[in-house]
Amino acid sequence: MRILVTGATGHVGPELISLVLERGHSVRALVRDGSNQHDLGEDVETFAGDLRDAETLRPALVGVDGVFLLSGYDDDGLVREMRAANVSRAALLSSSAAPTGDLSNAVAAYHIRSERAMEQSGIPVAFLRPNSFMSNALRWLPQIRSGSAIREPFADVAIATNDPRDVAAVATVALLADDPESRAYRITGPEALRAAERVAILSEALGRHLPFEPLSNDDARREMSANMPSEYVDAFFDFFVEGSIDETTVLPTVAEVTGRPPRTFQEWAQEHASEFG
Repeated sequence: MRILVTGATGHVGPELISLVLERGHSVRALVRDGSNQHDLGEDVETFAGDLRDAETLRPALVGVDGVFLLSGYDDDGLVREMRAANVSRAALLSSSAAPTGDLSNAVAAYHIRSERAMEQSGIPVAFLRPNSFMSNALRWLPQIRSGSAIREPFADVAIATNDPRDVAAVATVALLADDPESRAYRITGPEALRAAERVAILSEALGRHLPFEPLSNDDARREMSANMPSEYVDAFFDFFVEGSIDETTVLPTVAEVTGRPPRTFQEWAQEHASEFG
């Protein structure tokens, strides 16, 4: 079987590539022009393309059985190109926000629209709906390297964060199934931790104290507004202040699908400690 992995250099893509290869199948990876195509390994066939322009995927889709997709791009065009290429199955990286059905929330909306486009495609699709990723901790790198306190919004919200490898493992099972079917997978990590608890675990993995400073909602809104559109800021406040999504409850999805428990933040931190320098 040959699987095309879009978002091949993102959170989940590299893990999925590794798992599909381990199962003895072929992988094609979609990368943007200018991306470093040598990090993916000699066993991976790479194609340059842009998910915002589905026609650029046409050469990569020739002879492909399944596709791993990201939400929020040229949904109708991607469906058209996959159907033309006779793709037999897909996995869509969606979000915990998709089940809300709330199109007034800017973040939820693009996941919902992508899911709806795929639902109408006639292609069996695994909808992957994870929580926040453990790998988001890498965003703390500039603060850690500068010796500053790690500043984090919504610090009072406990989140059962996902190791991207677990999301990739669920995707692998769905994409390589003998009889693929459309199904939604609500994916969580094994324990709900607040930001201060994640920082403490990372401190232990690095062998040094990392100071932590929770942001007030006012400070969080101000800092987030400097880096993202206001409608996205509003969306995250809706999620974590108004509580429109639940990323605290631990679900058994990973164990049920893969036959093993989801990985802990401690495991992730120990494995990635060298990346924090």
